[in-house]
Amino acid sequence: MSAPPILELQSIGHRLSEAFSLEIAALSIASRDTLGLLGPTGAGKSTLLRLLTGLDAPTSGTITFQGAPLQPGRTSLSTLRRIAIAHQSPQLLSDTVRANVEYGVRVRGRAVDTQRMSELLESLDLHRLAHQDARTLSGGQRQLVAIGRALAIEPELLLLDEPTSHLDPAHVALVESVIRSRQQQLGTTIVWVTHNLFQARRMATRVGLLLNGRLIEEAPTDTFFESPRDERTAAFIHGKMVY
Repeated sequence: MSAPPILELQSIGHRLSEAFSLEIAALSIASRDTLGLLGPTGAGKSTLLRLLTGLDAPTSGTITFQGAPLQPGRTSLSTLRRIAIAHQSPQLLSDTVRANVEYGVRVRGRAVDTQRMSELLESLDLHRLAHQDARTLSGGQRQLVAIGRALAIEPELLLLDEPTSHLDPAHVALVESVIRSRQQQLGTTIVWVTHNLFQARRMATRVGLLLNGRLIEEAPTDTFFESPRDERTAAFIHGKMVY
């Protein structure tokens, strides 16, 4: 039996300008799945993630999270706090690395488990930087902190916006291993935006392609890469300009 959907999008329209709008007729994401979102810059991937945080409302259509509407003013704070996002270029507090990773836990009024936080920092190769000012970090280190901050709250829905784009291959592998392990332990549902086709193939159970604000195709990972239905998907996979 397949897992029930945790997220459902119906008739989504979201106009950002006269030149661009995001339009998704239907999308269902099952609990514990990892949806990899591919597409060129400007296709609408980050816009979609913003809608999935519940902080932005679509111009039209509905998004439900665990069966309840997901949008500003209608979603309870307790529900929103079950969702976490790690951005490509994260904003960090003017504080230590450790304080930044613990921030989401403290905001949610939970007690900080110091041992668990130390283990998380070590798993992401941040333990040596724990007491360093986060403002002094490199771009890649800042991404690791953002990932740690998102994982620390043990979200039910984890949104990742190019979280490893500034990391070297060894740290990419490290992050993928940590996220995969956390997902297996906690049953986290993940939406992972990436430009890296190899990463999508490694990490995703399903993959979708956005072009010009439209969801061109969404399918199980093997099907998406081996037997795409849409010729634009096949072209994108082979590195051709289709936008």
